[in-house]
Amino acid sequence: MLPEFENTEIAFRYRNDSELKRARFLFSSMGSPFLTKAGMALTKFAIDWHLPVKGIIKSTIFNQFCGGETMQEAAATADVLGKYGVGVILDYGVEGKESEEEFDKAVPEFIKAIKYASSQKNIPFISLKLTGFARFALLEKIHAGDPLNASEKVEWQKVQKRVDDICTEASLHNIMVLVDAEETWIQEPVNIVTDAMMEKFNRKRVIIFNTFQLYCHGTLTYLKESLTRAEKKGYLLGAKLVRGAYMEKERTRAAEMEYPSPIQPNKASTDRDYNAAVLFCLQHLNKLAVFIGTHNERSCMEAVKYMQAHQLQPSDKRVWFSQLFGMSDNISFNLANSGYSVAKYLPYGPVRDVLPYLMRRAQENTSVKGQTGRELSLINKEMARRRLE
Repeated sequence: MLPEFENTEIAFRYRNDSELKRARFLFSSMGSPFLTKAGMALTKFAIDWHLPVKGIIKSTIFNQFCGGETMQEAAATADVLGKYGVGVILDYGVEGKESEEEFDKAVPEFIKAIKYASSQKNIPFISLKLTGFARFALLEKIHAGDPLNASEKVEWQKVQKRVDDICTEASLHNIMVLVDAEETWIQEPVNIVTDAMMEKFNRKRVIIFNTFQLYCHGTLTYLKESLTRAEKKGYLLGAKLVRGAYMEKERTRAAEMEYPSPIQPNKASTDRDYNAAVLFCLQHLNKLAVFIGTHNERSCMEAVKYMQAHQLQPSDKRVWFSQLFGMSDNISFNLANSGYSVAKYLPYGPVRDVLPYLMRRAQENTSVKGQTGRELSLINKEMARRRLE
């Protein structure tokens, strides 16, 4: 039996009526590029000037896409999802910091999350971004291949140690780590660190996953090269597959700096490479674990069909499906209901710190054709079923 992504009763049974109405309001607002852009600008202004808007933000967009401000609040959200067989990726929403003090302060927060996750049945992952532990300018310099001075070399060593400390703790507690992708012009140091962590910790099982953004041309080739490298060095590859999260920024920068855009020429090219990447990973499960992170129903269904055709059990822990918290519940909950391994990305942290993440979610929903409309149609269908109209 294939999961039914149209089943809204299963998709939204964890949401009460007021939460469903809030979701409809938010996605309706995100359907307007003007309202979204204006709202993001006003929100950033209000936060920067310490205006009393935190309560409004928290009760609307924050609660829709985030698990809470603290790990305890995120844990309560995780408990709700766990009742329906949906796991959680704890994502401490810190990024874009610039001081060594802030970078050092983030490490114990991640270690605390790992220890908590190890005590829960439905929190198999944490995620991290290298920009939570390193200056953007340092990563940019490394990516460009520019030589580091003495102090920058020390700084880079500290970055690697922070990530190593977190991955060591994760390995001890059998919690998997998803290393998020960054902008293409700082991605190389992310790959360097993540490859080193996979080589160190992915010897007997996959603990560390690198992220492959298939909306960039060349990523499918890089995925295959990564598996070859892992085989040669004797470790298992962790492959988190996403379409990508920085499309508008990437295209704008490429145009401004007059270099060829790294982004695929059209959505069809991205879809082609994404589905090819999923198939490649499913065909090599003896050498890797795959994390299928997508809101695309067709990509998920094709993976399910492949698993069924090749007698792969839905609960095979080498294959994970994932969607962001607050989005595509019709995929997540129906897959989980059919026995597949599913984990929702659950960001948490102070409202100010997760604002960059919330901005991306709002922008993504506006720019990805059809996503907001699909969310709205499903919410409206469920509201009609509950007779809320």
